[in-house]
Amino acid sequence: MTREVTQVTHPDADCRPAASWRRVTAAFHAWRTRRQEHAPPTSDTGSPAPEPVPGANTLWRMRTTVQDEPGSLAALCGALAGLRVDILSLQTHPLAAGTVDEFLLRGPAGLSASEVTTAVESAGGTDTWIERADAHDLVDAPTRVLGLAARTALDAAELPLALRQLLGRCTIRSRPAPAGGSGAMEGAPVEGALDDTVMRLRGPEGGVITVERPYLPFTPTEFARARALVELDARLGPRLPHGRDVFTLAEGSDITVRRADTRDLEAARTMHERCSARTLKLRYHGPVGDADRYLNHLLSPRYGRTLAVQTASGRIVGLGHLLWDGDETEVALLVEDTWQRRGVGAELLSRLVAMAVEAGCSSVYAVTQASNTAMVAAMRGLGLPLDYQVEEGTLVITARLREAVVTSAEGLGSASAP
Repeated sequence: MTREVTQVTHPDADCRPAASWRRVTAAFHAWRTRRQEHAPPTSDTGSPAPEPVPGANTLWRMRTTVQDEPGSLAALCGALAGLRVDILSLQTHPLAAGTVDEFLLRGPAGLSASEVTTAVESAGGTDTWIERADAHDLVDAPTRVLGLAARTALDAAELPLALRQLLGRCTIRSRPAPAGGSGAMEGAPVEGALDDTVMRLRGPEGGVITVERPYLPFTPTEFARARALVELDARLGPRLPHGRDVFTLAEGSDITVRRADTRDLEAARTMHERCSARTLKLRYHGPVGDADRYLNHLLSPRYGRTLAVQTASGRIVGLGHLLWDGDETEVALLVEDTWQRRGVGAELLSRLVAMAVEAGCSSVYAVTQASNTAMVAAMRGLGLPLDYQVEEGTLVITARLREAVVTSAEGLGSASAP
């Protein structure tokens, strides 16, 4: 399917790292904006059409608005039949004025999106939107929604991914409730709010989840499905897959890797106390005293996944974070000083990359400093194509995942590929 990057943004500044971190990474975000534009595509890609292959066909997803009157749908179907286009599935979304019909179509390989759009509009369709589809779209909507609900029920970190797969290209922002539960939360009533291309949902912890899709308005049906997923997540409460793996370091010590969340906050703070100032500075790029402020966000399953490395006694000695940021998902590592250069960081990173691959991410990036040789070496050890960018002293290493092979995420609650 031809799609732009789906962007899942981080919450507001009161939940993100301190101002020093924002200053350090501002150059990186400016670089990323210059490098990749997140504008939605037009109804056709504008690229040259591939050479027709005899017997081949193309799948399309199309949405158009028709008058709610007898014969309107028949006219639309007749226009598609005239182009030798098969209708594989149809969903109707009744509105106050007219009906939005959503199709999965199969047409000849040489047929362009603009030809389909012209035929549909000549038959009475308006506000037509079309894009390429793939085999994943052949799953009927109820089955797909049930699958997303099952994933969300098993793992709280699945909610942003489930919303992304349910709604397609969109920007998801999560704003936490005020600290201490004081003050009114603005932005969404309990039942949520829908306004054309923006929906606001009351988050499971009392905050607000905002979903924007400028290129295609949301329908009431999509809003109801998204709200149901969020309500399911809220009813189930904090949860993580229970899988854990024991692996043996090169020196012979056994150590355990498991999923972690905000219930591990105190153990993570205790690990911070055992880390040197240099280790914390390399990890957080800011004042050492601010390090604890980052943990609540980093451990939250709303914004990604965290892996914890613990000893036989249960002490956490390493943390690895996979933070949702669209296709360019961020990875970050912190390993306690006495456990560094023993293979812990490399093991964490390989498992995070496996999770990113299974979640359908095309790349992961690490924001670090050139002096952080351990992180640089761990990224190189992945054996993947790497891009390096340096902006104002900040080193951004991006690994492209198209060639990655999932080998070590089983049992730790990785997402299924989209």
